[in-house]
Amino acid sequence: MPKEPHKIVPSFEELFRNNYAKLCVFARQFLKDDDAAKDIVQEAFVTYWNNRNELAESEASINSFLYSSVKNACLNKLRRQKLEHLFLNNQDADPAEDAAVLNAMIRSEVIVELHKVITTLPENCQKIFRMGYLEGLKNPQIAEELGLSINTVKTQKKRGLQLLRVRLNPDFFALLSLFLLK
Repeated sequence: MPKEPHKIVPSFEELFRNNYAKLCVFARQFLKDDDAAKDIVQEAFVTYWNNRNELAESEASINSFLYSSVKNACLNKLRRQKLEHLFLNNQDADPAEDAAVLNAMIRSEVIVELHKVITTLPENCQKIFRMGYLEGLKNPQIAEELGLSINTVKTQKKRGLQLLRVRLNPDFFALLSLFLLK
């Protein structure tokens, strides 16, 4: 019976490079604080590194560990903040819901992937797409700021969506559409 090829576990540097940005986006959705999010993500990598010999070697297991570590650290930080707030203001704390965590996780993956694909669009299309869909500007605002006609803006936005549809997996594009049209 032939031996199954052993999947090579990525190096720490590769793992960090491939996951740091999306984990920061994930943490920011909880904490609304860039510096705190970065600190928590860095701590998750240090925890992984210190426990790497005790963890499964698959990339999926490592990603799961990192997401769980970041999620738990964020929730712990939020709980501590709520307790402090409770103590100061005498109010009840709300528990975080798993559905909200999953939504934040999916959203961070979609945003990171979207930014990667947007960089492949032509420059003007990329700029108009970012302004319209990511910054939330209306077509007249974009047209005025860039000195273009509204029809040009509409055409470039439509072109951007068409190019994204071609370059992205159909399921991923459907998820992306939900976030863009939200």
